[in-house]
Amino acid sequence: MKLVLTVFTIILSLNAADAAFSSRRDIKYKTFFGKCPSRVAGSLVLKLTKLFEETHSLKELKLKIVQEKLKEKHFLSDYQIEFDPGSSTLSYKFECPDPLMKVVIYKENGVDTYEALLAENGDLLDPTLEVILRSEQKLSGTLPYLALPIGNFDKKDQLKIAKLFSKAPEGIRSKLSEVILDDSGEMTLIMALGDSPTSIFLGDNDWDLKIEKLKKVVDYMETKKKFPSIINLLNAQKVVVKFNN
Repeated sequence: MKLVLTVFTIILSLNAADAAFSSRRDIKYKTFFGKCPSRVAGSLVLKLTKLFEETHSLKELKLKIVQEKLKEKHFLSDYQIEFDPGSSTLSYKFECPDPLMKVVIYKENGVDTYEALLAENGDLLDPTLEVILRSEQKLSGTLPYLALPIGNFDKKDQLKIAKLFSKAPEGIRSKLSEVILDDSGEMTLIMALGDSPTSIFLGDNDWDLKIEKLKKVVDYMETKKKFPSIINLLNAQKVVVKFNN
């Protein structure tokens, strides 16, 4: 009798194991990558899927993401992972921010620099993201440069600058070549308005208002087909332009 029970128990265990294997094998997957590069997002899905098939635990997936900093490594701004037991479907939804500018953060000697990408959400991202996005044709056009000293740049500044230029008119963004923030916090723009670059001095305040005024000046100059070498907006109430001889 004991032998029969033992054999029966082994059979039940094997059947349970087969059922578990079958359920893992029958899991369906849905993915939404948004603006994320497919290659990077796809590699993350493979990592997480393998773990889920081993553990059947969403908690384990989220622990792995946090512990191994997979969100940062794969350029995610947000993610959502859900499992529907009724349809046996594991769903991934990834979101990635748009790169806004190439950032060059320099030290006092002006030689040592740190390069990154400033995203529209204010995050600093690895510059290899630009290369990946261009290889997948998910990024066109050129990105302007943002140059600034390392001592005067923190998360608050990142968000402020990202917000300023992400909502700037397309007529400004498309012509912007470089944004320079000096040690005193004063901002200078270099724009391609004509055959020669134009320098725009914005000072250290009222940037939103000055960008609005700049758009009006640029629109007017384009109708006249005459572009200044300097646009001085240090005083938000007064616009001074200078033309080359």
